[in-house]
Amino acid sequence: MRKKFLKKATGVFMAMFLMFSAAGCGSDKADKNEAKQTTATQEATIVCTKGPESTEKTTNTTEETEGTTEKKFLPDTTIPEVSIEKHEIPENEGTVFVKNMRVGINLGNTFDAYVDGSSLKDDMDTETAWNSTKTTEQTIKDYHAAGFDTIRIPVSWHNHFTDDDYTINEKWLNRVNEVVDWAINDGMYVIINIHHDNHEEAGCFYPDEAHYEQSEHYIKRIWEQLSTRFADYDEKLIFEAMNEPRLVGNQYEWWYPANTAVVNESIECINKLNQVFVDTVRASGGNNASRYLMCPGYDASPDGALDNGYRLPEDPSGPANHIIVSVHAYTPYDFALNVSGTSYFSVAEKKGTGDIDTFMEKLYQKYIKNGTPVVIGEFGAVDKNKNIQERVDFAAYYIASARARGMTALWWDNGAFSGNGESLGLYYRIGGYFVYKDIVEAIMKYVD
Repeated sequence: MRKKFLKKATGVFMAMFLMFSAAGCGSDKADKNEAKQTTATQEATIVCTKGPESTEKTTNTTEETEGTTEKKFLPDTTIPEVSIEKHEIPENEGTVFVKNMRVGINLGNTFDAYVDGSSLKDDMDTETAWNSTKTTEQTIKDYHAAGFDTIRIPVSWHNHFTDDDYTINEKWLNRVNEVVDWAINDGMYVIINIHHDNHEEAGCFYPDEAHYEQSEHYIKRIWEQLSTRFADYDEKLIFEAMNEPRLVGNQYEWWYPANTAVVNESIECINKLNQVFVDTVRASGGNNASRYLMCPGYDASPDGALDNGYRLPEDPSGPANHIIVSVHAYTPYDFALNVSGTSYFSVAEKKGTGDIDTFMEKLYQKYIKNGTPVVIGEFGAVDKNKNIQERVDFAAYYIASARARGMTALWWDNGAFSGNGESLGLYYRIGGYFVYKDIVEAIMKYVD
């Protein structure tokens, strides 16, 4: 996703609910620079919440812990009591599968990073272009040990081709495969996708009629290669067609009034690209014949999936209910993603919780109630001057609401903890610990 977009309008404007998704995936230059700055300043600003044994220090108030002087930076928090009525969930293979995914995390700003037109000597360096440390096996283990049973590994491919026919550099594919294996071998569910390849400059895919032939070829070529590589992996490896497909650079990139012709055209192109994705994977053999596949609507927003023009791909050769609706929702936007918006959220006030319940209830009524599984591939709330209690409230309520309706949600962890941008990091990769354990604990309290 990208980091800046508009938020939902009312009445005839179709949803600036679409903007739910926009910012998490870090694609603006400012975001890239901030990610680099983060690593330079984290040691001085990050809270040490590693556990009782930690001897990390900050410059705030001193506390004595088992004979070791430890500095405390974050305020104390309380996980709120949340009670949401459990909805009736039709039991089929797809809904049970999503239930078992429980809750997840994104390895954000990592393999999805790109540096177009750069002078990088080695395309492998893009892994650390936005997040200045390489992923380790311990990072994956720590995510799982904290309770995240699912990890989404977003991948941009367009900086990693060896020819004009989109043949993926074997070194890059091997590196992605290595991290996938770490998660699979640790027992996690894993999602891989096509991420920041949705822009004209990349020459990859762009969902309009003018670029459709090229886009179809691109989607088919990437998924032919990934399907071949991962054909023997079991169902815990999930494929996601595209990340937030949209008209990048268009005035309707992140929102649109109802029945906007140019967006309706794009929605139909996305439908066709989702179908190409499903057909390509299913035809590739091995366990891909029954693999779970995630398909987004316009922007991957809830309103994109709820739009009357969006349709699930046909899957005649696959098992029933193995197509998952993929959505992203940073909701309520002014709190969760708008860095200039409010820092306040409380489970006691419907102003914020109502926005969450509204979009989730619509998804439940259209899809889950009818047996179609839904995964919220990205959610989160940016840090706003250490508003940790509000973010704890948000995380607790969001997960409770999603799970009550049979959905799995994945926090967008972009590894960012400082600056004025989208600080959505939970786990400090260089130090190897969770900075915001309170948020993680709030998430886990309402998963089951």
